[in-house]
Formats: sequence, structure tokens, C-alpha cells
Amino acid sequence: MEKEVKQIVNNFLELAKKKEVCIISHFDTDGITSASIMIKTLKKLDIPFTVKIISNLEEKIINELPENKIILFLDLASNNLDCISKSNQQNVFIIDHHEIIQKIPENVQIINPQLKNKEIISSSGLTYLFCKEILNNKNYDKDLAKLAILGMVGDCLEKNVDKINSKIIDDNEIIKKRGLLLYPSTRPINRVLEFSSNPYIPGITGDTKGTLELLRETNLAPKNGKYKSIIELNEAEMTRLVTAILLRVPKRKHEEIIGDIFLIKLFNKLEDARELSAMINACSRLGEPETAIQLCLEMSEAKKRAESLHAKNRRQIISGLEFVSNSENSNKFEGKGFVIINAKDNIKETIIGTIASILSYSSLYEEGTIIITMAHYNDNAEKIKISARTVGKNGRNIREILNTIIIQIGGEVGGHEFAAGAVINKEKEQDFINLLKKNLEIEVVKV
Repeated sequence: MEKEVKQIVNNFLELAKKKEVCIISHFDTDGITSASIMIKTLKKLDIPFTVKIISNLEEKIINELPENKIILFLDLASNNLDCISKSNQQNVFIIDHHEIIQKIPENVQIINPQLKNKEIISSSGLTYLFCKEILNNKNYDKDLAKLAILGMVGDCLEKNVDKINSKIIDDNEIIKKRGLLLYPSTRPINRVLEFSSNPYIPGITGDTKGTLELLRETNLAPKNGKYKSIIELNEAEMTRLVTAILLRVPKRKHEEIIGDIFLIKLFNKLEDARELSAMINACSRLGEPETAIQLCLEMSEAKKRAESLHAKNRRQIISGLEFVSNSENSNKFEGKGFVIINAKDNIKETIIGTIASILSYSSLYEEGTIIITMAHYNDNAEKIKISARTVGKNGRNIREILNTIIIQIGGEVGGHEFAAGAVINKEKEQDFINLLKKNLEIEVVKV
């Protein structure tokens, strides 16, 4: 991959001597950190640029892009190649890690591990390698590495850190500790448990009384009115807490809730990367991706605003979890090996993917279960957001399932084998559900 990166960097820099760069990046943590890495790099070289953060790349956005600039897609566009091919764009660069199912057009230069040996790396990691090559180690900023690792954690790729990611970690001397995978690991354990959504702990998440009962049960008492944080717990305390949690989420395995915790220094303070990722996502999902970027760039005025949005987002997530766990929910359909939850207007489309992810990591469904969540767009009365996840990341390719249906009814689809999404017109809502149920039920019959 290094050879391909070097060649594309050379082509990019040659064009950047004459043209402005138009950055279009995804609004999740991986996309925001990718954009932040690129922003810091282009500013160092005085290369003019603009930035646009989007939740979904639709044909309309591609058709409206300026034709006299370098178009740089980050964490996007691998599933929009046919549309880009039909556009009038001449200088398109893509740095992405999503699956590719379309032919790469001549007007596109792309860095994507799916084309080579399918290395597990985030778009922010790829952007970091790209920018490190651009800077050629002369004006190298080691803080770019921590943003790449933050994007890696945001895309849940930290469980299997390979050679490339290990090298990025070493570039910034990021602290890695073994511990209970509740976050933030740096905050008092009572608050962490009460707001825990991954894992979602029945009777604890969103319940102050249940949280305090669990802590009493595990003999974890506050000292001077304050509870310890996870990284402050000793081995005996950690063992008692893990046991108590596993009793409440019996389908979760010990190794699923114990793992590596990455601590990143932001604003001169060590923070749990998972908490920073959640904060970035909250900013974007509540309509302020610019605050998320400012946070990554460590602009002091963004910190308090990001914390406020994060708190609001957590409340919305807990409310959403309460809605989907309601057994009387008439818009919930469960079949053998799958569940479809049509939240309509009851959950914001900006967090429906988060809800799907939390459910996929919960103890509510068996491994291999396909979870499909749907929500109406708030700012677009004609669209529906669809998010799909597979419990245990084992089973059918859900991006292919969604793509099969989208081909029939129209819309946009993207993502990975076990975590995918789509956007459809609201008028196709019932058609989508009918085709989805038919597809999933036929597969069960085949088995």
C-alpha cells in the first residue's frame, strides 16, 4: 500500500499547486478525525481548502460539487463510484476503507485497503499515512497520530490492532491499558455505569438506584464522596465488578468486556478515546460537526460546547433504548435470526445507527442475529435512514442484503459486511420492509 500512497500523494501535490482542495468527509468519528488530520496538514503547507461534513453521500451532492477544484472524499465515496464516473469531475481523490462493489472510474484516484490485502485500518489511519507522506517527515506533527487512533477506536477496530496501527500508536506514544471496557475509564464508576450503553446493562443503564445497588453489592464505596474510576480499581475490585456485570448480561463473555483502553492527551489531559469518540459523534449527530472538528483541533472554545452536546446525546440514546426495549412496540418485527425496528419519528435518524450498534453488542439477541433499525429524517420529510448490524459479526453480508433491496426500490447504500446503512424514500417504506422480511425469511427456509 505504501507504494500506491506515495504515487497518489505525488499526483495530489502536483494538482494542489494550481487548484483549491474541496474536502468532503463523513460525520462520524472516523470521518471527523480524517478531516481534522487533513486540515492540519494542508494548513501547514498553505494549500487552500474548503471542508464539508455530511452524513450521507447522495447523487445530488456529487452533482453539485465545483468542477474547478480537487475533490477529496474522506471515509466516503467507495460506494458512489458509478455516480462519480457520470459526473464532470476530473480530479477526484478518495481515501476510504469501505467495501467496493463498483468499477473505479478513470477520473478517480483511490486509497482503499479493499483493493489490496484488505488490511483492517480506519479511514483516519489511511489519511494519516497519506498526510505523513505529504509532510515527508519535515514538518511532521505527531499529534496527527493520536487523531488517527481516535478514528480507529471510533470505528471499533481497536480489538485487533495490526502492524500498521501499532506503528501509528508508537508515533504518538499513546497510552494503552488493560481493563473493563466501560467508558469513560477516567471518570467515577457510578456515572460510567449509569450512562453505560455499550454494553447496555438492564437495571443499571439509566437507573441511578440500580447503579448504587450494584456498587453496594460489589463493596465499591465512595471515598470522600467520590467513587474511583475504572483505571483506579485494583485487581480484586475489578474482578468483583466484572462478575456483577456478567451476571446481568449473561450472554456477554468475559473477554468481550475486558480489553485494551486507549488514553489520548487532549487539552493537556488524558482522556479515554472511546469517550472522545462518543463526544465527536454527539456533536455531529446534533448538527454541529464544526464543533467536533474544533474539538479535534483542540480549540478551547469548543470543549464546553462539545461536553454539553455529548450529555444531551447520551440522554437521547437512553431514551431510544427504552423505546426499542418496549415489548408493546407495534413497529418491531422479530423473526428467526433477525429483528426489524421501525422507530419512525420516535428516535432521531442521527442516533438510529448508534442504537443498532448498542443492540448488536447487548445480551438481548443471539450471535448472528441481523438487526435492522429505521428512522424518519428530521430535516427531510421524504427520507428514511436505515442502519443494519450483525450480532457477533458473524453470518450473512448485510451490506449485500441491503444492496439487493435498494437495487429494486432505489436509494443509497454503503458500509461493511456486518455494519451497513441505507437511505430510501419514505414512500418506499413498506416495500423495503416487505422485501427485507422476504429476503431474511427465505434464507432461513434455505438453511
